[in-house]
Amino acid sequence: MMQVSIISHTPEPEKIIAAAAKMCYSPAKAHDLLCDLDPEKIENYIKMLISLGHESTVEHVSFTFVVEGVSRSLLAQLTRHRIASFSVKSQRYVKEGSFEYVVPPEIKKIPEAREVYIKTMQEDQAAYDVLSDLLEKEHFERMLSEGMPENKARSAAQKAAIEDARYVLPNACETQLMLTMNIRSLYNFFKLRCCSRAQWEIRELAEKMLRLCYEVSPVLFTKAGPSCTYGECSEGKMCCGKQNVMREKYRDIKNER
Repeated sequence: MMQVSIISHTPEPEKIIAAAAKMCYSPAKAHDLLCDLDPEKIENYIKMLISLGHESTVEHVSFTFVVEGVSRSLLAQLTRHRIASFSVKSQRYVKEGSFEYVVPPEIKKIPEAREVYIKTMQEDQAAYDVLSDLLEKEHFERMLSEGMPENKARSAAQKAAIEDARYVLPNACETQLMLTMNIRSLYNFFKLRCCSRAQWEIRELAEKMLRLCYEVSPVLFTKAGPSCTYGECSEGKMCCGKQNVMREKYRDIKNER
């Protein structure tokens, strides 16, 4: 099951952004600007910046998330968001014994489809185990013959084996990762991935991340989400036509009722 949490973010994010913006138009020293900002001034300034679409200063603030129970398929989509930092569990160094996997909802709700899917996962695991064992044995014997000490050869052989055996693992295979994005990148991520046209798993991730960000700073994330929730749909002729439904949904996500 997907689990998402914020493990770190820039302290006093609104204050940092407000001070950065004010510094662009003030002769005052940065530290003096920070001291001159009370909560009301900060909120008003942030609201003004958001209404004007001035987003460069929000890049000074970042959020770090831990994400668990997601598929390698999602990972392939997530890493397309290039202005971000990722650390992912390696299938080269971590052996996938009895790997967990994600079952898409549309497959889960059809018993026959779910049965085929689970059988396929079991077959993939069996193939991975057989390949790992065969490759490890071959590498181990070769490394011993080359004079490598036994304990070192065993460890190196296993790494070399799982490096190639992982090719039979499915996109469904679960992984975990840590990711960091600045707020401007998060705005773009939420605009694209909270959209109803986004693939279901990355949309679920985006919604969970947005909930957490909004809890930290409602003012910074007041307009975060798919474009149709605060303006016109950006999908053009590909628009889903459910603007009112999406606005209701995001009012719930942000507890704005």
